[in-house]
Amino acid sequence: MTSRLFDGIAIISSGQTAYHKHPEVPAMWYLVEATRLALAKANIRNSEVDGLAVSSFMLPPDNTATLAEHMGMTLGWAFLGTFGGASQVVAIMRAAQAIRQGEAEVIVLVAGDSYSVAAHYSLMADFNSAMRDYVAPYGMGGTNGLFAMLERRHSYDFGTTKAQLGKLAVVQRANAQRNPNALLRRPMTLEDYLGSRMICDPIRLYDCVLPCGGGEAIVMTTADRARASGRQPVFVLGGGESSNFAPDDLLMLQGGWTEFAPRMFEDAELGPSEVDMVQLYDDYPIMELIQLEGLGFCERGAGGRYVAETDISLHGDLPINTGGGQLSCGQSGAGGGAIGVTEAVMQLQSEAGDRQVPDARTALVSGFGMVGFTKGLCQAAVLLARR
Repeated sequence: MTSRLFDGIAIISSGQTAYHKHPEVPAMWYLVEATRLALAKANIRNSEVDGLAVSSFMLPPDNTATLAEHMGMTLGWAFLGTFGGASQVVAIMRAAQAIRQGEAEVIVLVAGDSYSVAAHYSLMADFNSAMRDYVAPYGMGGTNGLFAMLERRHSYDFGTTKAQLGKLAVVQRANAQRNPNALLRRPMTLEDYLGSRMICDPIRLYDCVLPCGGGEAIVMTTADRARASGRQPVFVLGGGESSNFAPDDLLMLQGGWTEFAPRMFEDAELGPSEVDMVQLYDDYPIMELIQLEGLGFCERGAGGRYVAETDISLHGDLPINTGGGQLSCGQSGAGGGAIGVTEAVMQLQSEAGDRQVPDARTALVSGFGMVGFTKGLCQAAVLLARR
């Protein structure tokens, strides 16, 4: 992707539903509600929307067209995310292209699910043919088993410690205490993290996300329309995506970010040191380290040391997952890949309330998902800024 793709394109608003640990409404409800909230904030009517991007594991047999039917929208452009937790970030790049090409002027990007613990286990057992046929039947513990192997290997190769990983979980919990939508807001210490119940050695309880119901949405349009709205436009400076990076690697000690991040930063005319905050896909803390390494914030294998030596709090050198991330907010299925986008937009529009990062002007959002036989197959990232 080149920076020219994003010229004249802006995000105008965001919407986030309440999160529910035991959801009593279907996925369609969360998608409609998140869309309603985002459009109301932007003062845009449903009838003005001509593009829609949807990411949801539990929406089928419905899809983008049927969601448009529910909301009375006539679409000139439609997208259905198939990249798991990278879908919302990928959708930003696809929507930008559609707006530039004149296929649509106002596009809603929405993601969410009506998730529960039971629904999560059922979905992961039949997530794709590799998981269904070669992982789930043999007691691998689903994604817990796969990421346990990854964390153990990262620790063996690079000396990564549980205390380093725990710092991410503890700081994000502190951020979540300032987020009224977060499900997990009870204070947590490093001792709490280290002493939590073992799930799949070395993965412990607070390494894992809490499945929940929820929805996330943003509205993208032309920069001219965004400025005319009177709201603070959030511009996309650069981005990239990769699927099935390093196909011969069975464990994902690095991802596609390594390949496209240098070009993304060059297009945006920024360096990692100029990013005010990072919203990482945090299905497990170990994946946050791998993203920090792949995105160029530190050398490969140095993620644990980087986190240990860096102030990653709201007022620190590099705030990470300022709303609490999935580890403390919850993982609303495919909405887990959108929570970082919503949080970044809220921060850059100065709408984050008690967790507002001072003078935030730039943000990096990373996506990751579609776990196959041994690793996540899809990676994406975008750089956002207020100007």
